[in-house]
Amino acid sequence: MPKFPPKNYIEAVNFPQEITLNPIGVVHSPYKERHGTPRQSQLQSIPKDYQPVLAQIELFPHIIPAIALKDMESFERIWIISWLHLNKHWNPTVILPRGPRVRRGTLATRAPHRPNPIGLSAPKLIKVEGLVLHVEGIDLLDQTPILDIKPYVSYCDAFPDARCGYVSEMEKAREHEVDVFGKGTLRE
Repeated sequence: MPKFPPKNYIEAVNFPQEITLNPIGVVHSPYKERHGTPRQSQLQSIPKDYQPVLAQIELFPHIIPAIALKDMESFERIWIISWLHLNKHWNPTVILPRGPRVRRGTLATRAPHRPNPIGLSAPKLIKVEGLVLHVEGIDLLDQTPILDIKPYVSYCDAFPDARCGYVSEMEKAREHEVDVFGKGTLRE
């Protein structure tokens, strides 16, 4: 087989000045307001009576065919990439709702107010029914637009021994804001 000369793919296309994303679905969650909505889909230390809420991710049939979810049900967790559409502004530093009242760099936090308000959640996948994914432990508000869904793969998505800076210190001290653990379920 002949050897082809190397190609420089990065010079073939200009760097994008703007990126357009379209929602592929929507969250149906019991959370209607920010206060009382969990800050993460899972935390290390949780109260013994904590019950994660149930929610649904509805994918749009005009964008996603059902076959795109083939084999998804065999995964225990999924990554949900969302657009935090209620967040219109951001600051380079934030004060977190738990821990010491000090300013942290926004990109060193999971604050929803970001330069591009992209959310990342890893809820437990309960079942798939057509274009609806039933999940447990959601941290997203009702009607949040979904940009993408990917399977959670533990060998490359989990680094349990990784340093987590100030977050590890707060978890060790078991510091939580009052409403970090949302309650309730979405009723059909």
